[in-house]
This record gives sequence, C-alpha cells and structure tokens, in this order.
Amino acid sequence: MATAHESGRPADGALDDLAERLGHRFEEPRLLREALTHPSAAGKPAQSYERLEFLGDRVLALIVSDRLLARFPQEAEGALARRLAALVRRETLAEVAGDLALGDFLILAKAEREAGASANPALLANACEAVIGALYLDGGLVAARGFVEPRWTPLLEAERTPPQDAKTSLQEWAQGRGLPLPVYRETRREGPPHEPIFTIEVVVAGHAPAEGAGRSKRLAEQVAASRLLARLAGVDE
Repeated sequence: MATAHESGRPADGALDDLAERLGHRFEEPRLLREALTHPSAAGKPAQSYERLEFLGDRVLALIVSDRLLARFPQEAEGALARRLAALVRRETLAEVAGDLALGDFLILAKAEREAGASANPALLANACEAVIGALYLDGGLVAARGFVEPRWTPLLEAERTPPQDAKTSLQEWAQGRGLPLPVYRETRREGPPHEPIFTIEVVVAGHAPAEGAGRSKRLAEQVAASRLLARLAGVDE
C-alpha cells in the first residue's frame, strides 16, 4: 500500500489508494490532499484540513440527521439529538478513520509524525470530517452520502433506544444519594473564535472531577458527565 513518504507528503499513488477506499474518483485531488494536511505541515492556514473539517462536520450532521428522521419517525427531538450527538462524536469519527487506516495517509510535520500524531484520536476525527468535506465539495451530497451512509447506518441501527442523557443521569445519581447537584465549569477554550473547542469540568461532592471537550458547552458537559458516570459506576459495585 502506498502511504506517506518520510517527507510527510503522500507517496505516488497514495491519494488514489485512499480515494478507492472512499469510493470516489476526485475531479480535484487537491481537495483530498488538503483534507489530509495537518496544520503543522501546511504552508498557510487555509491549506490545512481545518476549513474542510468545518464543512465536513456540518455535512456529516446533515446526512446522519436525515437518516435518523427516516429511521425513527416516532421519536421526539430530544431523543434524536442524543442519537446524533453519539453518532458524530470524536470517538465515532476516530473509529471510522481507524477502519480506513486514515492515519497512514496524513500529511504531518516531522515533529508531529515522530510524536505519534497519526494515531491521535482527535486528529483522526478531524481528518475524517475534513475528508467528508472534501467529498462534498468534489462530488456533492451524493458523494458524501456514498461515504457516510454505509459506515454510519450500522452504528445508527445498533442503538435500539436513544442514548441516556448523561447530565440527567448524573443528576439523578447525585440526588439519589443525598448529594448536591453536579457543578459544571469551563476550564479551557481552544481553537479559532469561530470554531472553539470547550473543555468543561464537572464535580460531584466527595468525588474527583471529570472533564469533557466539545464544540459547544452543552456537548462538553455531556461528555464530562458521561465520563464521571463511568467512573462512579464502580462506586455502587
């Protein structure tokens, strides 16, 4: 398989190999190259995957939302929103990227590559969104759907009931033990002003805090609550 040269640039045929996996022949291969270019290896900010990641995030949400509406016609907006959040979260994107071996094709600066960035779940999730954005720009919604639906439909079908709202579950856990309500606070904000990543910490009295990150405070709170719940599950055992 053709992958990236030591220079960080794709080897001959690497983009063709990946395009075949994606099921799309690119009219503009530069879009796929851009989707694989980490900011550390970009000559200019606009040449990295960040702009395509911004677009791919929205395209993915649109396609998955459309599938959810069709698959679960009786569910309320809140249940659909919880399903969507689970399906487009970083962990899911990183899983799809891993199945594609997307890390083998990433264009990275030498320092990033030597630090193992090609296996970083957050970076893989970003690149996966960027690839979806590149597919959309090159082939429209048809091309994006051709990639997304075969990979996300099995994940969508696997959850027969909507994921539990983690914040509500954590609140109920605390109240059931006579503890004060969980407290959330923002601990960090990264990324450009138009596309910030929030980090939220949640604390339940008497227990170590947990953190979660997301593109909105609401999502970051859900991630933090979910992580704390997973840890607290051992308390009741």
